[in-house]
Amino acid sequence: MNLRTPGISPTGGWRVTGRMVFFTLVGFFGLILVANIALVDFAISTFGGVDTPSSYQAGLHFKDEEAAAAAQKALGWTVDGRVTSVGDERRLAVEVVDKSGQPVTGLDVVAHLGHPVDARRDVEFALHSTGHGHYAGEAAAPVGQWRLDIDISRDGERLYRSRNRITVK
Repeated sequence: MNLRTPGISPTGGWRVTGRMVFFTLVGFFGLILVANIALVDFAISTFGGVDTPSSYQAGLHFKDEEAAAAAQKALGWTVDGRVTSVGDERRLAVEVVDKSGQPVTGLDVVAHLGHPVDARRDVEFALHSTGHGHYAGEAAAPVGQWRLDIDISRDGERLYRSRNRITVK
C-alpha cells in the first residue's frame, strides 16, 4: 500500500507542485503591489508641490527677469525686512529707501513666507503703509526656516523683488 501525503516527496522532502509555484508567484507579486501602493500613497500625501510649476515657461521668461533685475539694480533701493514674533503671530516690517537715503512711498508691498519643503505651509502677509517708506503686516507662521519673498510694485508694475532665507524664532 502506497500512502503519500500531498506536497511531500517519496524521499521525505517537499515536493514542488504547479499549485505551489502559482500561489508563491501570486503572493510575491501581491506583496510587491501592496508595497508600491503604500509608497505611492505616502509620497503623494507628503509632497507639497514643486518650486516652479513649469520650467519651460520659466525659461521663456528668463530674459524678462534678467531685465527686471537690471532695472531693480539701477533703482539703488535698499529694502530692509524684519520678522518679529508677537505671541503666535509674526509681524513683518519693511523699510524702503532710495539711493539717497530718502523713504520711498506710494508702493504696493506684498510679502510671502515660503516653506522650503512644503508649499502648502506657505504664508502670505498683507502689508500696509505705516508712513515714510515703512510697511507692516501680521500673519500666523510657525517657527523654523523660511524663504521670505518681498515684491514691491507701483501701479501694477513690479519694481523690486527680494528673496532671502530667514529663521523665524
